[in-house]
Amino acid sequence: MAGTFRFSFGPWNIHEGADPFGPEVRNSIAFNEKLKTYKQMGFDGVQLHDDDAVPEMNELSPEQIIKEAKELKKVLDDHGLQAEFVAPRMWFDPRTIDGGYTNNDAACRQYALDRSKRCIDIAKALGTQNIVLWLAREGTYIREAKDPVLATERIAAALQMMLDYDKDIRIMIESKPNEPMDHTYIPTIGHAISMGLLTNAPERVGCLIETAHALLANLSPSDEMGFALAHKKLWSVHLNDQNSLKFDQDQTFGAVDPRRALNQVRVLDQHGFGNDGEWVGLDVKVMRTQKDAVALKHLDYSRKIFLRLLEISRSLNEDMIAQMQADCDYEELNWYIIDAMLK
Repeated sequence: MAGTFRFSFGPWNIHEGADPFGPEVRNSIAFNEKLKTYKQMGFDGVQLHDDDAVPEMNELSPEQIIKEAKELKKVLDDHGLQAEFVAPRMWFDPRTIDGGYTNNDAACRQYALDRSKRCIDIAKALGTQNIVLWLAREGTYIREAKDPVLATERIAAALQMMLDYDKDIRIMIESKPNEPMDHTYIPTIGHAISMGLLTNAPERVGCLIETAHALLANLSPSDEMGFALAHKKLWSVHLNDQNSLKFDQDQTFGAVDPRRALNQVRVLDQHGFGNDGEWVGLDVKVMRTQKDAVALKHLDYSRKIFLRLLEISRSLNEDMIAQMQADCDYEELNWYIIDAMLK
């Protein structure tokens, strides 16, 4: 069954260009101005961190947070946009420099749990059931800093708390093997899916796969997607690209390896991704060299590359491919794919 594709990105993908080695190089764009660009580029969904939706939320009461989130829902509706998910952004807070759920300090762990509840409140107000967990600092710089069994149990307990707090939410774990921590406890999608088995509602724990994160684990993104699809756990994707095993580069989708990108598009399309409401999310960074007037091209071109690769994939003769597979004629299959991409 062919997939159905609609696209989302997060407001952090339109940014000022600061990095660990240099200052901002572009002007800031107001959040509402960013929202205006979505429909213009063919996007319908907005990915949100909790404090994208409700800035300075740590200074607000739960009631105030919900009120502000409901106001944002009206703005999204006015733009014809939907919130795809909300993710708790805890890694900027001083209390989570050593992790949130796995922190050795009980007060810091409690902050992480409370922040997660507020994130769920925001998601409910915005009309989405999807909570994304990128477990940014749930890991260690040295192995002896934390007990890995206890750390895993604490993450599972946090998942259970969230599932109990709201019976309608789905949790999508976005795995990553490293960065900002040297070692993370949920490095791959297999780890992410298995975490659901430590809760009483594994049917509500799935995953979001990011291209670059799979590559940083030295894995094939399309195979990771296939693994999750086979388990019916692939509930979102973050498409981008990456030059080898470096830092998380978030390059324009397909810009480094178009064939690798084709295989991601292909596995999604051939297994009906999107037919149950899943979004194709982009998580791509604009190059620091780009000026203000052209700082949205990375998003526009990532979507266009996806759609162009979708055309190529759907133009392939599946009967011929099946025969080459049956004959184990992989050199011919190799040429067939390359030839189709070079036309």
